[in-house]
Amino acid sequence: MTSHLPHTVRTAPTAPTARTVRSDARDNRARILDAARAVFGEQGLGAPMREVARHADVGPATLYRHFPTKQALLAETFAEQRRACHGAVRDALADADPWDGFRSLIERICELHAHSRGFADAFMTAFPEAMDFAADRERTLLAVRELARRAQETGQLRTGFVVDDLVLMLMAHRGLQDAPRAERVQASRRFAAYVIEAFGATAGASEARMPLPPPSRLQLTHPSSSP
Repeated sequence: MTSHLPHTVRTAPTAPTARTVRSDARDNRARILDAARAVFGEQGLGAPMREVARHADVGPATLYRHFPTKQALLAETFAEQRRACHGAVRDALADADPWDGFRSLIERICELHAHSRGFADAFMTAFPEAMDFAADRERTLLAVRELARRAQETGQLRTGFVVDDLVLMLMAHRGLQDAPRAERVQASRRFAAYVIEAFGATAGASEARMPLPPPSRLQLTHPSSSP
């Protein structure tokens, strides 16, 4: 009698579906962007791409497949801050009171810079991978120039203010980046309040104020960086 043994059925490994691949890619991209916001936000633009990959728990190949260049990663990482900056400029220019618009723009820019060292670096430096941010900076400076003109006409902004004073202010503001985030944000608000008070024209006492030294055209610098 021949015994019939059960046959073992071998199945081929299931190939990943297109939907699974797309889902994994979306998850990887989201993790990379979360990691980039954390790494660049605390370490600045000089943080290396490999640190972002390590933080996201993905390999370098996966990182570069989604973002072939550091410039592409930075543009996506700080897209929300860039939109907020555009909104701050738009709202300030639309304010019926030029002095209120001027003050609100300074406050909101300082707030954005205080929350992210990376965005402050991208906005304020000549870092090659942050080329797209140069347009944001120029748009903001043009808005400040126009707001300053309007506010000076109303007598609320001191006549000696020039747009390079905003660059000077933001360079000084970057000194807060070494503080922990919570303390940094609080200090930033106080810093902005002091600066706005200094920019304002003192009613009835303009003649008694010390004249300002000549303005200086400050040059943007490159932060140290790693690949």
